[in-house]
Amino acid sequence: MSFFSKLVRHKTVEQLQAEVGTRGDFRRVLGLWQLTAIGIGGIIGVGIFVLAGQQAAANAGPAVALSFLIAGMGSACAALCYAEFAGLIPVTGSAYTYGYAVLGEFVAWIIGWDLLLEYALVVAVVAIGWSGYVQVLLNSAGVHLPEWAQQSMSAQTMQYYLQQIFGMHGSAAIAGPSDGHRFNLIAAAVSVAVAVLLTVRMEWGARFNTLIVAIKVVGVLLVIGVGVFYIDAANWHPFIPARIVDATGVGHFGWQGVLTGASVVFFAVFGYDTLTTAAEESKHPQRDLPRAVLLSLAIAMVLYVAVSLVLTGITPYSNLNGEASVSQAFESIGLHWVSIAIAVAAVVGVTSVLFAFMLGAARIWFALARDGLLPAWFAKVSPRFGTPARPTIILGLFTALVAGLLPIGEVAELVNIGTLSAFIIICGSIMLLRVRRPDLQRNFRTPAVWFTAPLGIVFSAVLIYGLPWITYERFIIWMAIGCVIYFAYGIRHSKLASSNQA
Repeated sequence: MSFFSKLVRHKTVEQLQAEVGTRGDFRRVLGLWQLTAIGIGGIIGVGIFVLAGQQAAANAGPAVALSFLIAGMGSACAALCYAEFAGLIPVTGSAYTYGYAVLGEFVAWIIGWDLLLEYALVVAVVAIGWSGYVQVLLNSAGVHLPEWAQQSMSAQTMQYYLQQIFGMHGSAAIAGPSDGHRFNLIAAAVSVAVAVLLTVRMEWGARFNTLIVAIKVVGVLLVIGVGVFYIDAANWHPFIPARIVDATGVGHFGWQGVLTGASVVFFAVFGYDTLTTAAEESKHPQRDLPRAVLLSLAIAMVLYVAVSLVLTGITPYSNLNGEASVSQAFESIGLHWVSIAIAVAAVVGVTSVLFAFMLGAARIWFALARDGLLPAWFAKVSPRFGTPARPTIILGLFTALVAGLLPIGEVAELVNIGTLSAFIIICGSIMLLRVRRPDLQRNFRTPAVWFTAPLGIVFSAVLIYGLPWITYERFIIWMAIGCVIYFAYGIRHSKLASSNQA
């Protein structure tokens, strides 16, 4: 087999479909609504509790509802393509597995390696944010953590310690720490706790996640149900505020502001892809996975738009620029009890985001190892619990260290590029498969695929273009490490290494 043939070798869709019924790695315990809850859990988080208000205040005004609709349209293009793949290839691994079937091994490895980092960092970022909400509630109850355990050390403090460990190397001395912050204990603890929950029994974790998502949805419905009676239509005028440029030369509002808001909240309208990583734990994957993908996005979008309209209706949009904008909006109209209830729902509900993305990361790691691209030791399912315990626990420890030690800004920069890259591959692959294999029996077909899929690619490419350069640098470094691992290990140990398929 030539070198190029090794890079593009793949299993056929028929082979993957045949293996679905014969594999017994996992117990099939997830029904439609549990899968949908995983998707909703991955989508609804800081987007609804933070970004809706912040983007109304900074960029879109009351038209932030339009920002969510625009972002939702772009995300829906990818969701429709995911749904078609999920019905065709209900196998653990999501975009990695879909890429393996259509584009070949090397591209599949790249996207799997990419998503592994992205999902893990989402867990770390959300854990850090979750810790902040929890500490606010603890402080209000008179409970205060020691200073060292409240937050991670600052970037300057970390540089100071690194300089002390590795020497001066001719550089100027860095000042010693100015605060006592050393490790975000709550962020680390919740990362480990979610990993343990996912390890013990999948059905227990899924039931817990469904309960958490239900609490989160109740919190969102509380915002809508109570807030609708306090809407002052005057707060919606003008619906799209006039364009202004601030003292730093940055523009806000107008249609450009609506589009800027859409690019920001776009990252609040994906997460449904995490549920497709649990394909082999679904009772009826070819039927339920496409439905769950579309249901979770549709429910989330209705809630996003409704909350956006309520928030900007009960208080002027300029008042929504806080980190807990939903609670603050109700506090501003004298509904303190609603404000507290929403804060509690946010703390409880964001846990489901941790659950969804750690589940996704562990399943992708498992799939990479099962296909031979990583050591088979990681593909051993726990005989007691029936879960991929090894990658799950390692991910729990890794995300705990990242969330505990690093500032949130340092962690967040790499989060978005992975999902956008996956969206491009999924949308491109679905068109390629329509050309190569029009004969396949599809349980769900992406409507208007020659319009929908290219639109999804354009949305994703534009948003990747807008990312800061540091994101590209770190992404390139991670991809370089991945290439070294693949060419040193994966290309030789792949389960398809002895196959002549191309």
